[in-house]
Amino acid sequence: MPDALFAHPRLAPVYDAFDGDRDDLAAYVAIAGELGADRVLDVGCGTGCLAILLADSGRTVVGVDPAEASLDVARSKDPGGRITWVHGDARLMVEFAASTTAPGAGFDLAVMTGNVAQVFLTDDDWARALRGVHAALRPGGHLVFETRRPERRAWAEWAADTAPLTLDVPGIGPVERRLEVTDVSLPLVSFRYIYRFLTDGAVLTSDSTLRFRERDELERSMADGGYRVLDVRQAPDRPEREFVFVAQRVISR
Repeated sequence: MPDALFAHPRLAPVYDAFDGDRDDLAAYVAIAGELGADRVLDVGCGTGCLAILLADSGRTVVGVDPAEASLDVARSKDPGGRITWVHGDARLMVEFAASTTAPGAGFDLAVMTGNVAQVFLTDDDWARALRGVHAALRPGGHLVFETRRPERRAWAEWAADTAPLTLDVPGIGPVERRLEVTDVSLPLVSFRYIYRFLTDGAVLTSDSTLRFRERDELERSMADGGYRVLDVRQAPDRPEREFVFVAQRVISR
């Protein structure tokens, strides 16, 4: 079940405002160009920020997400219906690939940005996600994803940042957000966002847990999943804080 931040009908519409200017996403459009990708699958597309940029660049884009409220926000940004928005998870990607692609066809590129790669908490969940993407990619297609580096201990910064942030969200009004780290049991870190809507006093919370995987662990899982890691780069918005994996599908499964 997706976190309330993405799935609740009052929280999903405020996500973009608090997420800030996504200048980092231009790097992923550039990677799509570097890899010659025309058909792109945005896994965990959320409110559609990257999918919209990819469509603006002339690419065919499918966005998949398990949170219907986030997809509603994404659809509102795509009035022309250029993007195919799919409500579902990694398992649905396998079904989608089987039903919409001819043998030997498929997506040129799949992307997971934000914290998407870290929401798969167990080894089985992560392996299932990799298999789903693998099934959706054409032979030789690419997977690009980012993930936070455990040694940088991002959760320590989150725990120290207790000051509330209030934004005037267009169409909604002022909203206050607080962040609390609720548990650190590595490799899992849990945290809670608390939102207060100042127009009516409503308070909503969203609990999340992320898994922080080491680089060698990720490389092994990619090899086991039928990928070859081509490069591990810096995240454009968090240098030295995240890995950006560029991998290629190499084995039919």
